[in-house]
Amino acid sequence: MAQSVTLYRFRIDLSDVDRSVYEALDFRVAQHPSESMQYLLTRVIAYALNAQEGLDFSPEGLHDPEAPALRVQDLTGGISLWIEIGNTNPKKLHKAAKTAKAVKVYTYKNPSDFLRECQGQNIFRADDIEVFSLDPKFLDALGAEIQRDNRWSLLRHENALTITQGELSFTTELHSHQIAK
Repeated sequence: MAQSVTLYRFRIDLSDVDRSVYEALDFRVAQHPSESMQYLLTRVIAYALNAQEGLDFSPEGLHDPEAPALRVQDLTGGISLWIEIGNTNPKKLHKAAKTAKAVKVYTYKNPSDFLRECQGQNIFRADDIEVFSLDPKFLDALGAEIQRDNRWSLLRHENALTITQGELSFTTELHSHQIAK
């Protein structure tokens, strides 16, 4: 018998000092049975750090490997922001950069492996793609405390992230990387 999708609710008090965004977010996200907790948490954090009008999770989810994990569509149906999670394929990044005005990658895996894979590849506007990495140990500690209904306070200041859940606080650095040509 196939495993079912697990639905999580996140209520996040966001204080993104780096972007001057202060919002209360309330959303649900489905975890596919094949999706790791690190992947799920990276998606949730990327969603919070890019909170804006029109941001949504790809409706196809993991079922469409060509779709972005997160996106913002403009009024014409075009994609203004394409967000990938994990160490995505350089060909997919090339397509994303040709399709969207802005492309970001949030990885929980070794960013060196991803950057090495991209090196020398023909990736359109590679210099404009923003790549961020999260410490897997931070995600594991946070994941150990995840409930079906989560209330977080997320603070981002000078790329330091602090997530508070109840009495517990988790802090990490959001590292930024550049794709070399």
